[in-house]
Amino acid sequence: MRVALITTDNREPFKKYELDAPWLSPPIAALLEGFQSAEISTEIQVHVLSCTKRPMRSPEKLAPNVHFHSLHVPQLGWMRTGYQGCIRAVRKKLKVIRPDIVHGQGTERDCAISAVFSGFPSVITIHGHHAELARRFRARFGSFLWCAARLEEFTLPRTQGIICISDYVKGLVEHYRIPTWIVPNAIQKMFFDFPRTTPPAGARPLLVNVGVISERKRQPELLAVLTSLREEGLKFDTLFVGLSSPKLPYAVEFNRRLEQANRKHGGFEHIPRLDDPDFCRLFDRAAAMIHFSAEESFGLTFAEAIARGLYLFASDVGAIRDIAKGMDRVQILDLNDWEGLKRAVRQWLVSGGDRLPRPASAPAAFMQRFHPVPVAQRHLEIYREVLQQKS
Repeated sequence: MRVALITTDNREPFKKYELDAPWLSPPIAALLEGFQSAEISTEIQVHVLSCTKRPMRSPEKLAPNVHFHSLHVPQLGWMRTGYQGCIRAVRKKLKVIRPDIVHGQGTERDCAISAVFSGFPSVITIHGHHAELARRFRARFGSFLWCAARLEEFTLPRTQGIICISDYVKGLVEHYRIPTWIVPNAIQKMFFDFPRTTPPAGARPLLVNVGVISERKRQPELLAVLTSLREEGLKFDTLFVGLSSPKLPYAVEFNRRLEQANRKHGGFEHIPRLDDPDFCRLFDRAAAMIHFSAEESFGLTFAEAIARGLYLFASDVGAIRDIAKGMDRVQILDLNDWEGLKRAVRQWLVSGGDRLPRPASAPAAFMQRFHPVPVAQRHLEIYREVLQQKS
């Protein structure tokens, strides 16, 4: 089977045009790991297509059965024209590739609309439901989130199938009356296989929070809870990991509060990003993750932490309950129950929860849901189902 997978090369949105290799998001990289596995590679040939505003050097292949195509689309062909340039560039390349099916990864940029107008059978994966996000955060007219929501509403009714990463997402798209399947995002093999280490003896427990500094992730509110616990005399360190824009007042306010907390207590730190091996090392060193988002459908960081055996505190939103199903080392609290979160973290610290032994590996059921190979196998089944229905 020949599959065209349309996705975003993060060299484009982050303006890293000088890099020589594609920068794919973790769930896409994990899915490609599954397609490259010995169990699947002989059954599928994958062509990854990604549009960019500048020409970039790129390898022709990412693996023996995975080809990569970087498509240059000038500025005029992007959102301001409804991604007409991207649609045309993808159609032109697909006439040469002649795929059996086209898979659009995400609805916020050009991927979904290029897939549905490709001229070939298509499926779309929804990573985050932008219509719901726009409603919840009251996206202003003409903003990126507002435009992404409109684009999503236009493209989803025009595809042959929607792949949802959770029951939560499936419930948001059922009104389109399009065939849907629930397939969680895969976690890269590294989070299952990377050699595990134990935290240094006697070290203060480390709490981590991972996510872009934004109103959706609510880092300043979380920081207020943690500084309050430090004022009670509890001893722990905190590390926030996530990109932060100096242009966003919310991020600026978070940085101000973080500096204030550090001057008073010490032990609070923020870094913009880590590579995957460093994330594995961080999760092994940390005692717990706190993930208290206002809205969540992706949940990948949450799942990666479970794969490494972290204790987790989370708000009850989006796909969190799906991901944490069957897990013992998780506490899920109401969306705005900050006092409940404070009590839970306090009790966990006082009782010595950070010193309890950690599982040596992820549970078998969790691996079956999130390991790249079974996730890729499920995608292959969906592609065949769509093509059978189409014929």
